[in-house]
Amino acid sequence: MAATDLDQIVNLCKRRGFVYPSAEIYGGFRSSYDYGPLGSLMLRNVREAWIRTMVQERDDVVLIDAAILAPPQVFEASGHLANFSDPLVDCTKCKQRFREDHLDDPNTCPGCGATGSFTEARAFNLMFKTYAGPVEGSGAEVYMRPETAQGMFVNFLNVLQTSRKKPPFGIAQVGKSFRNEITPGNFIFRTREFEQMECEFFVPPAESAKWYQYWCQARLQWYVDLGIPAEMLQLRAHDADELSHYSAGTSDIEFRYPWGWGELEGVAQRTDYDLGQHADHSGQKLDYFDQNSGMRYVPYVIEPAAGVNRAMAAFLLAAYDEDEVGGEARTILRLHPRLAPYKVAVLPLSKKETLTPLAHDIRRTLAARYMVDYDDTQSIGRRYRRQDEVGTPLCVTVDFDSLDDGAVTIRDRDTTEQVRVPIDSLLAEVGTRLGF
Repeated sequence: MAATDLDQIVNLCKRRGFVYPSAEIYGGFRSSYDYGPLGSLMLRNVREAWIRTMVQERDDVVLIDAAILAPPQVFEASGHLANFSDPLVDCTKCKQRFREDHLDDPNTCPGCGATGSFTEARAFNLMFKTYAGPVEGSGAEVYMRPETAQGMFVNFLNVLQTSRKKPPFGIAQVGKSFRNEITPGNFIFRTREFEQMECEFFVPPAESAKWYQYWCQARLQWYVDLGIPAEMLQLRAHDADELSHYSAGTSDIEFRYPWGWGELEGVAQRTDYDLGQHADHSGQKLDYFDQNSGMRYVPYVIEPAAGVNRAMAAFLLAAYDEDEVGGEARTILRLHPRLAPYKVAVLPLSKKETLTPLAHDIRRTLAARYMVDYDDTQSIGRRYRRQDEVGTPLCVTVDFDSLDDGAVTIRDRDTTEQVRVPIDSLLAEVGTRLGF
């Protein structure tokens, strides 16, 4: 059963080293989180699973890593300086601030219950601004990107020329973005600093609708393939009044969080807006010449855009389970092996010098291919429970019989089934069980 209360995951993440409040010894920093030993591994696994599907297994998508800082001209062309804002209201009674479009009742303050106490709504730009160089001033203004997309658009010609791709093809990127959210919250779901996985897929204009449908279904399936039950996901098309200024159509892949349905990933038809805007503002032609047809055109763009942090939260919530083993309650994360922080745990039955050298040899053999945990403290039952709780798919127990028969015991996280396996074939056995 998936987690029904966000606190179940929040507490597990703090207790087991997935996520910590940022700057906690100074009282914390609202809406900022640090990822601990297990959380940083899982974030990496989410990124790598996305890159594997979006880039490695395809021949029509390439990967880049563009700069986080950019001059104002980039965001003036993209429309972010003019349009990237939320409606902000202040309560004159309790002095709290809210997004007007997130209020259940636009006349009642959720903080103090006062009615008719809100100021007039004003646009609040979400961009983080800073200065480059030793002197502050308008000539030194730069912005931290609110999305990774613009770095891919401004590099369209560079990638087109160096990769020798032609539409339909995509540019993918994973990286940090920054938005000065008015009301961040729900743990790592909405924060001011977050990580995105985006692809700009450039297509001939006539093929835009076909590729939009393709990416909606392909991206939805990605979450199912990595372990989220289909009934916890839905594809919701935006109403006309929800569409961004550049979009001819957008659908959200939504996940059923404990607080309700929330966006996990958006798939947008951005038309030729971005390339057209950057061409107009830069004076550079950002188009494609099709030698077969003799036509020159500005490609349309389909953009699947996901959050690494939100995806991690959804995978954790969906994987959370509580059951009983031998009459004892246990908490378990049934994570897909590709997402689990540790793939294997090596557990020597004893700390005795006769056993630990063999156990460490086995750890080193497995660690050449997989992320491996080594745990030799407390009873074997408690160690199994610890590994179940952090989602480790397999445990390898090294006992004193291993010294004589050259075999170890593999335990499966989900079934708790245990089988004896020769050490010489252990790596192959683990690969078969994990699927990679």
